[in-house]
Amino acid sequence: MKKLVLLFSLLCLLSSYKPKELSWVAIGDSITYLNEHLDETGNRITKGYMTRVVEKLPNIHYTNQGHNGWTSGGIAQKIETLGLVKADIYSVFLGTNDWWQGRPLGRLTDYQNNTGNNTVYGSFRIIINKLRSLNPEAHILLITPMQRVDFVYLGNFKNNAFGSYKPKNGQYLESFANAIDSIGRFEQFPVVDLYHMRGLGLKKLVKYKRLKNPQTGVYTNYSYPAFTDIPFNPETDEYPYPLEAVDRTYDGLHPSDKGYERITRGLVKVMKKY
Repeated sequence: MKKLVLLFSLLCLLSSYKPKELSWVAIGDSITYLNEHLDETGNRITKGYMTRVVEKLPNIHYTNQGHNGWTSGGIAQKIETLGLVKADIYSVFLGTNDWWQGRPLGRLTDYQNNTGNNTVYGSFRIIINKLRSLNPEAHILLITPMQRVDFVYLGNFKNNAFGSYKPKNGQYLESFANAIDSIGRFEQFPVVDLYHMRGLGLKKLVKYKRLKNPQTGVYTNYSYPAFTDIPFNPETDEYPYPLEAVDRTYDGLHPSDKGYERITRGLVKVMKKY
């Protein structure tokens, strides 16, 4: 009888348990920004990673601090005017625009010695310092950039960029991912490493790129890596990623629903521990 009473009491206690309400500020670039701007994807996505995370962890409430096209340097430069607030959790998802804009990566010592906003390492130190000033007890997690293939913006075909399969200004995007991971290891922050995540490799980002065959002029579906050697003319060519080409990204760079779901899984694995 005593055992039954104890079991009943335990069940009542468990059923009355409610997870603590937590606030989350997500800092990032367009991949974060688009969570609240689905129309800018041509409605090719239905929800971003923040919406998906809080659906799975409803005790967490997010604030979107994604800034379209910004680098870690831009965030660091404007850190005092962004309106960042005290939160229980901060995530920092930056790096892909730093790579494309050719910003110097620097060294871990730039982060350790707080050398300023001239390198990516230095920019991250400025950002982390600000987050700690807002809440020294906050959980801080870092997210590395994803790999990317050739990007073509839906709204302006002239806005395009080659993928991370080759260097920009002598730097590979993987070096930026590894730098963010090294900051995480130094600070003992969890890192969601999207760059090396299974299922987000270059061959999985789009099913194909639809381009004119240089010999015949006939539109042909080229898979990766074949399409990297085929020219795209933004003045005359059709959009190279029709809906049927969408896989983990919808435009070669920004995640599709499939891509956002994989990002979400990585974040939930960490954030459910909070």
